[in-house]
Amino acid sequence: MSALMNFSNELATIAEGVGQSVVTVHGGRRRPSSGIVWRKGVVVTSEHALRGAQEITVSTAAEKNFTATLAGRDPSTDLAVLRVEGIEGPVPKFGDSTSLKLGHFVLALGRSWRGNVVASAGIVGGASGAWRTWRGGQIEQHLRLALELYPGMSGGPLIDAEGRVVGMNTAGLAPGRAVTLPVATVNRVADELLQKGHIARPYLGLSMAPVPLPEKLRDVVGANISTGLLVMHVESDSPAGKAGIALGDVLIQLQGKYVADTVAVRDALASGRIGDNVKAKILRGGALSEQSITLGERPGR
Repeated sequence: MSALMNFSNELATIAEGVGQSVVTVHGGRRRPSSGIVWRKGVVVTSEHALRGAQEITVSTAAEKNFTATLAGRDPSTDLAVLRVEGIEGPVPKFGDSTSLKLGHFVLALGRSWRGNVVASAGIVGGASGAWRTWRGGQIEQHLRLALELYPGMSGGPLIDAEGRVVGMNTAGLAPGRAVTLPVATVNRVADELLQKGHIARPYLGLSMAPVPLPEKLRDVVGANISTGLLVMHVESDSPAGKAGIALGDVLIQLQGKYVADTVAVRDALASGRIGDNVKAKILRGGALSEQSITLGERPGR
């Protein structure tokens, strides 16, 4: 038997085995998505496919339907977690996505609305470090896939050449291409969703707008920067308010990084956790001072 035929047979065996852990998720206003039996009684899938869902049903490889309860959703990583009591199907073997290199062969699986497993194969088109989605979600590794996700395959697994699931695929984070949430990201987000029902986001409680800095204030700051952030509003009982930040202050630096726009503030807070103390440098009345702000959880969840 040729090496190519051996590889083809091994690939078919992997698809058949991992396919037992792939389910169809019915819900929302769109076509069904795929999902993965991630733990006993827990299914993960793409959040964007469940928007507007009133009732959610999961169909397994054994052609059985189960009613699912939404444990939580995180639009920033496009991940939703479902509790499915009594669901059948094995939990797949998991691998480490950091072992993937440019050019490595990978396999994507999904389960269609008809109940059959569908597959797409390709290579790792790019692998780099941690990144943040346009919605502010933190992803432990950036994996660009040189393969196509067919309609309904979002929420299905990415599988390495050893048959291990290394992440969950989605078409909801980057227009026109597949993105993979590594196992580490799925586990971190799923743990918090199962525990809290939402992802706790740290915030300052400030409304700010960029403002140009005059030459004399640049000398006070001690850096050649032309813009700061003018505090336009301080939310009552907010972390920044409790720390003494006031209307009219100009935020210059956060966590040792100069901030010229609100995107820079969001980036500086991205790795922060509720309860962390962050250092903020502000201009008040032409003088530079430093404040310590204890991050709180964004209200309104």
